[in-house]
Amino acid sequence: MGHLINLSLVFHTIRHLKFKQVFYRTYYYFLKPTKGKNTHPCLRNVTILYSFPSYIEPATLDGHVFKFLNHKARISKRWNLKELPKLWLYNLHYQDDLNSRGSENRKKLCEHLVDSWLLNNPPSKGIGWESYCISLRVINWIKWFYRRECSDVHEAWLKSLTIQVYILEQKLEYHILANHLFVNAKALIFAGVYLDGEDAERWLLKGVKIIDQEITEQFLSDGAHFELSPMYHSMLLWDLADLINLARTSQIDSLLSREDSWHSVFVAGMDWLKLMIHPDKKISFFNDSTFGVAPSYNDLSNYASFLKIYLNDNEATSKLSSNFAAESGYCIVDWGEGYRLIADLARVGPDYQPGHAHADTLSCELSLFGQRVLVNSGISQYGKSSERQRQRSTCAHNTVEVNEMNSSNVWSGFRVAQRAYPFGIHYHKSSHEVKISGSHNGYCKLFSKVVHRRTWIATTNNLLIEDCLIGRYKTAVAYWHIHPDIKISKIDNAHFLLKLASGKSATLAISGADISIESDTWHSGFGKSLHSNKIVLRFLDSNVITSVNWGSK
Repeated sequence: MGHLINLSLVFHTIRHLKFKQVFYRTYYYFLKPTKGKNTHPCLRNVTILYSFPSYIEPATLDGHVFKFLNHKARISKRWNLKELPKLWLYNLHYQDDLNSRGSENRKKLCEHLVDSWLLNNPPSKGIGWESYCISLRVINWIKWFYRRECSDVHEAWLKSLTIQVYILEQKLEYHILANHLFVNAKALIFAGVYLDGEDAERWLLKGVKIIDQEITEQFLSDGAHFELSPMYHSMLLWDLADLINLARTSQIDSLLSREDSWHSVFVAGMDWLKLMIHPDKKISFFNDSTFGVAPSYNDLSNYASFLKIYLNDNEATSKLSSNFAAESGYCIVDWGEGYRLIADLARVGPDYQPGHAHADTLSCELSLFGQRVLVNSGISQYGKSSERQRQRSTCAHNTVEVNEMNSSNVWSGFRVAQRAYPFGIHYHKSSHEVKISGSHNGYCKLFSKVVHRRTWIATTNNLLIEDCLIGRYKTAVAYWHIHPDIKISKIDNAHFLLKLASGKSATLAISGADISIESDTWHSGFGKSLHSNKIVLRFLDSNVITSVNWGSK
C-alpha cells in the first residue's frame, strides 16, 4: 500500500508540471556544463555609480564564523560541510555580506570572503555551483565591484565571475521556473551590463527576454506574485527595484525602455504587500513566510524613496473597511488603525510550481489593538523533516482539518499532490458589515466528498466565523492558533478570554464543538520556535461558529 500511495503522490504532483520542467530536469541530469572560452573578460562601463540601500545584516565579523538562520557555525575553508543544513550553506554561498549594512567599512573582510570562496570552490563542485546560488552571488559580486575602483577589481575575480555566468547560462532553472528563473534572469542582466563583449550582450538580451516573459507570468493583475507567499513576494519586489535602479544608472536602452513597466509592477506589488502586512508592518504568515529573510515593507518603501518612486498612500480609516484582491484570493478587513483580518480564499499557487504552498485554504490571521492575535504557524526550516511537513499542514493553520488529512496534499519539502481549489466565493460590504464566504474541494478526495465552507462576518467590534462541512466524515477539527504574547483563560466551556500584552482583551465565544486548549509553537524565523497555545475545536455538528468580540476600542 505504501508504494501505491507514493505512486499516487508522484502522479498527482507531476501531472501539473509543464513539459519544459520535465524535459529540463532530465536534460540537466546528464549535462556537464563547460566553463566557456573567454578567459580575459572586459568591462562595459566602469564609471557608472550603482548605489543602493541594504536591509541585510552582516553574517560574519571574521570570515570564519557565520550566523545564518539563527545558527552559528565555523567554516574556515570548508564551504560544503555535509553536517550543516543545505539552506544554511546556500546562504553562505550567496555572499550577501558583501552588500550588507556597513560593508563599505569592511573592505578587507569582503576581499577575504571572495578570495576564500574562489580558493575553496573550483568550478562545478559543491553547493555553490547550483544555479540559484550562482545567481545571487553573481549579483552580489557585481554590486560590490561597482562600489570599488576599477583597479581594485582583481582579474581572478572577473575570470571567476565570467565562468559562473557561463555555467548559469547553461543551467537556467527551467525545471523549477517561478522565482528561481526570475533571479537567474536578473543575474544575466547584471552580468550583461557589467561585462562587455559578445557573451555579455547575449546574457543581457537573454535576461531581458526572460524577465519580459516572467513578469507577465508571475505578477497577477492585483499586484500579487503568483506563488502567494508574502515573503517571496517581498524578495521579488526588491529584485524589481534593483532592475529599475540598474536601468537608470546604466542608461542602456533595452533596460530604460522597460523601466516604466517595471515601475508599474513594483507599485502594484507594494499595494498588494500593504494589504498582506499586519499593523506591526510585518508580513502575514501565509504559505512559506516568516521574518528575517525578505526585506520588510518599510525596507522596500525606503528603496522606493531612494529611487523616487511614489507609492499609493491609503491608510485604513476609523470605520469598517475592506479590500478584496480577487485574482490572488485574499480579503482584508480593517476596523481602523491596529485592527486587521486577512482571509485566505486563494489557490495554493501556480499549478506547475506550488513548492512554497501550505495546506492553508480558508485560513485567516487577525490583529487587534495593534497586536497579532490569530496567527498561522510560520516556518522555521526547509528540507524534508517531519517538522517541515507539520508546518505546511492544515493543522498548523487557522482552518479546518477533516479526518486528520490535509486540505492540500503537501509532501516532501516542496511538493503538492492533490490540492484544494476554492470556489463559490462571495464578497459583500456595506457601511456596517463585511461578509466574505468561500468553499474548497480539498476534501472531495474522500469517498464522501466533503466540502468545507467558511463565512466571515465583520461588524463593529466583532468578527463572526462560521465553518460548515457538507458530506460525511469521521472527525473534523478547527484550529485557532494564538500568538505567543497572548494569554488565554477559560471563562466557561464556550467562552475564552484573550489577554494582550498591552492589557487589552478580547473574548472568543464558540458553539458546536468540544473545545480544548493545547500547547503549540509559533515560528518567527528560521531556527526559531516560540511556545504558544492553540484552541482546538472538535466538531460536534456540521456547523461550528466562532465569535471574536473586543468591545469598545
